[in-house]
Amino acid sequence: MSQAIGSIAILGGTGALGGGLARRWSKAGFDVIIGSRTKEKAADAVIKLKEVLGDEIKVSADDNVSAAKAADLVVLTVPYAHHANTLSAVKAELQGKILIDVTVPLRPPKVGTVQLPEAGSAAQEAQALLGEEVKVVSAFQNVAADHLNSDREIDCDVLVAGNNKEARQLVVGLVEAAGMKGFSIGPVANSAASEALTSVLIQINRQFKCHAGIKISGLPE
Repeated sequence: MSQAIGSIAILGGTGALGGGLARRWSKAGFDVIIGSRTKEKAADAVIKLKEVLGDEIKVSADDNVSAAKAADLVVLTVPYAHHANTLSAVKAELQGKILIDVTVPLRPPKVGTVQLPEAGSAAQEAQALLGEEVKVVSAFQNVAADHLNSDREIDCDVLVAGNNKEARQLVVGLVEAAGMKGFSIGPVANSAASEALTSVLIQINRQFKCHAGIKISGLPE
């Protein structure tokens, strides 16, 4: 998998979720570019990551547009309020690439209530905005950033939705590289299920003061 992908840009990589993915993939040997609205903010995140993992990891910093242009595969981890604006800014740089969209359409203050957009899901909005030359794959909505930013094993499965089967399988491989099991669940329209589950998990986390995830059971041995 690492040979098939030369570099991964994480837009919004200075946040907890993006930073956790950067930590997991850089530790697994991938070349990671942390993107942010400014290169300086991204550079601060790189310094902090190297303080934890060491200078030998392959992590660099850039602004979102430059990071998206330089990378082979791009990951979007910004809050939903910045989803459309960020995608519009990097639309040209994403053409012909895979975009992993981690976005959940949470609408404060009622983040524990499912509020999917008219298009069906954030990932469907991304696909419509970017066009068919970009392979949008939805993943990682149900994994807590707290787990990604730790060294412990993650007892959580990841649902992977997208219209292109090969792109989904590639992302399943990246899920496994980050220490979890990924499940290809069909077209990008099915991302509505995983996005909606996030609000359900927020309710569970509030009740039990934990970082719950999902597990797929009943699989053949």
